[in-house]
Amino acid sequence: MRAARIFRVLLTLLVLAGAFAFWLFLNASAMPVVRRAAVALPFPIDAPRDPVTVALLTDTHLSGPDNSPARMARIVAQINAFKPDLILLGGDYIGDDKGGAIYDARASIAPFAGLRAPLGVVAVLGNHDSRSKLNDRALSAADWRRAFARIGIPLLQDGATRRGPIAIAGFRDIYTRKIDMPDTLAAMRQVGGAPVMLSHGPDIFPLLPDAPSLTLVGHTHCGQIALPFVGITYVPSKYGTRYACGLYREGKRTMIVSGGVGTSSAPVRMLAPPDIWLVTIRPL
Repeated sequence: MRAARIFRVLLTLLVLAGAFAFWLFLNASAMPVVRRAAVALPFPIDAPRDPVTVALLTDTHLSGPDNSPARMARIVAQINAFKPDLILLGGDYIGDDKGGAIYDARASIAPFAGLRAPLGVVAVLGNHDSRSKLNDRALSAADWRRAFARIGIPLLQDGATRRGPIAIAGFRDIYTRKIDMPDTLAAMRQVGGAPVMLSHGPDIFPLLPDAPSLTLVGHTHCGQIALPFVGITYVPSKYGTRYACGLYREGKRTMIVSGGVGTSSAPVRMLAPPDIWLVTIRPL
């Protein structure tokens, strides 16, 4: 009798654990929530005063079982349906081996060919995209640039480009490469426009000058696993959880940290849903 009772208890615990694990997986594979923000920046004097809507898509980590080309196609369609003026890609396109399908570097960015915006799409790389002896699925910087060019997307690696009234400074991955901050900011000033910094992770934010600007990043996954009543306990940043998720204002600078749409290490999320951001930039 006692043995039967223990068996029922253990079976119940096993079922509950399985249901909990499945719930974590469903959170990870769900369609991203859409978050919105509005930021005022100094537009060029000769630029139209119409606001510009920017979509931020980052940390796609294309690998199974939680992400797939089919899911990415749905996310691309979701973004296109909002008709943003500009789409920015924040890096970490290559996924981990999480027990499902694995895709090479070019397949990892192939879904982005379907993105549509009047001012185009601009990308930077993340730490998972940096080639090393431990990461031979990543491409060299030159090969990444060519791979993105084939799908019509410029890749910025410590460079700048002008899109409408927006000047975008795109940085190399700060976690695996040494960035050239002075020259990149100089290039952004040269092209002119409302200053938007595109980088993979938030560690760049404290290094920026205290001037009106918008920094768009990912990398943190908003913790990927956040605990009830405790919140986010860990993100891979030298600043700990200081810039874990969401919108930050320090001095004249603004930063948005996206939770991204993919996962790293394990195909699970808790209280940190996948997200994309729609940011309306208005003239200051």
